[in-house]
Amino acid sequence: MTKAQTLTQADRARLEAAIGHEFAERERLDRALTHASARTHKTGNYERLEFLGDRVLGLCIAELLFKTFGAATEGELSVRLNQLVSAETCAEVADEMELHLYIRTGADVKKLTGKRMLNVRADVVESLIAALYLDGGLEVARAFILRFWERRATRPEGARRDAKTELQEWAHAKFGVTPIYRVDDRSGPDHDPHFTVTVEVKGTKPETGIERSKRAAEQVAATRILEREGVWQPQLSEK
Repeated sequence: MTKAQTLTQADRARLEAAIGHEFAERERLDRALTHASARTHKTGNYERLEFLGDRVLGLCIAELLFKTFGAATEGELSVRLNQLVSAETCAEVADEMELHLYIRTGADVKKLTGKRMLNVRADVVESLIAALYLDGGLEVARAFILRFWERRATRPEGARRDAKTELQEWAHAKFGVTPIYRVDDRSGPDHDPHFTVTVEVKGTKPETGIERSKRAAEQVAATRILEREGVWQPQLSEK
């Protein structure tokens, strides 16, 4: 949506059906879908909701993993948690729900699909979780999270380790060196920055990652080396 558009009654009904909850306070849903670029003062934007939703998601996922993997160590649970609450997973949920059709943005944020705006879609999912928590309580938020995350929690790739940690241990074991990360470029507006980071491991070819944060770009670069060298099996990339 553009900043001039709001949810129609039909859109709201479709979205609430996908969410599994009818909002008592409709403004909460509107706010959860409003990007800061929309510059609307009527409902505000989702930034504060995103903060709360991130914590609610983390709690519910931690609880889910604790119950599902009774024999898992704290380290394995942490790896699974980090994967499930990541921007990539949240954006995957947003795409499954086609949330990009309902997000209200300004003219400077035109395309919400694809890798470029992954973080925006992820932020909206976290904001939506906060709106559900405020509107219906923890049980309502938990029901939504289980609906979209429970099957993801049992995927084999859910136990992937942090890419930078994995690369460092592999580089130490194979070459006796520590990976070196270099920021090559930082571009784009403040609300949609792009960092280009190269990682070098002496003894093998470097790789580059481009993402909306320095850490995320480092993770992409590290993952590319791990997959290229056969340490990790390649995963399907987002279109």
